[in-house]
Amino acid sequence: MTYYHVSFENPLTFYLQVQLMVEVPADAVTPLALQLPAWRPGRYELQNFAQKIQRVEVSDAETDEPLPYRKVTKDRWEVPGAAGRSVRVRYNFYAHQMDAGGSWLDETQLYLNPVQALLYAEGHQDLPCQLTLVVPPDWRLACGLPQSAPNVLQASNFDQLADAPLIASPTIQHQQYEAGGLPFHVWAQGEEALINWPRLLADFKAFSEEQLTLFGGFPVQDYHFLNQFLPYKHYHGVEHHNSTVITLGPAELLMHEALYKELLGVSCHELFHTWNIKAIRPAEMQPYDYARENYFRTCYIAEGITTYYGEYLLARSHVRTPAQYFEELNGVLRKHYDDAGGQNLSLADASMDLWLDGYKPGVPDRKVSVYHKGALAALLLDLTIRQLHG
Repeated sequence: MTYYHVSFENPLTFYLQVQLMVEVPADAVTPLALQLPAWRPGRYELQNFAQKIQRVEVSDAETDEPLPYRKVTKDRWEVPGAAGRSVRVRYNFYAHQMDAGGSWLDETQLYLNPVQALLYAEGHQDLPCQLTLVVPPDWRLACGLPQSAPNVLQASNFDQLADAPLIASPTIQHQQYEAGGLPFHVWAQGEEALINWPRLLADFKAFSEEQLTLFGGFPVQDYHFLNQFLPYKHYHGVEHHNSTVITLGPAELLMHEALYKELLGVSCHELFHTWNIKAIRPAEMQPYDYARENYFRTCYIAEGITTYYGEYLLARSHVRTPAQYFEELNGVLRKHYDDAGGQNLSLADASMDLWLDGYKPGVPDRKVSVYHKGALAALLLDLTIRQLHG
């Protein structure tokens, strides 16, 4: 098992203290290789999380003897002479990125995306992992992983741990509902948010049941919506194995129709990803290679079909009216036809080029959106199938 320990001393510095402990076999003939992910599933660009790492120390966990190590790439370290030892690695991680793929520390919460912050020992990724959080006793923990003890999380391997964001806070709100006989948890961090819980839970239950009916089941045993409702304008969502993080604002306007519509849209979209890109994952990403680009030509399927169904299922579950659905569809059409890049790059090549410039404006008229054109391709495919089958 690989053991992780995350704590903090002064939240005003935004630095987390991270420890990793790994047992190295006595017959190991190569140095222990430690890798920090360079990217995260859900955003297909190199993000170089190692720039947030401060002061790496390596020691024998039993004797506390310092061990020599060397950095061999921007996000990879090697520890020679580790064979037969319990190796402890300590470092600080700067948690000051508030978006759905980030991590954040202040006096009111610890929000962590483990894929950003946790080193893994190469060759040990398939071993079970345990993450212990040291937080004040009145803080509540929201995460999709099971707890073996208070604030002690268990994962079957590093992939599962990396794909399990968490929020620990004394002020986080929690409600839940059932769909298909399974529990769905809605967590809300942000004191400015005045949530109409009966309306929200009814709408979430409706689109959740519609999705489960469409697929005939659910690939996980429970699901967690981790919401960060922020005091400023913001919109972002990221899918995970049995959870999603959504960052949205301004929180005080959450139940106003315009922003509430955005909350429903991103929530339905991210839930659909539980099947499309998580349970049904491209072969090129099995397993994930966190150290470098994982090229695949089908992101327009992962994001385009999800974008199409995310809005369509809101209408089919009567959370949106037909008029609202067609308004959203018209918006996708406008965004697509306002961009001439679709004439110059295929959806398959655009999927590959996400690693190049997919998340920035780029040069004019060079690329196409796998979200917008992908959604229109999904619409055309759906209509064609309906036409052929009556």
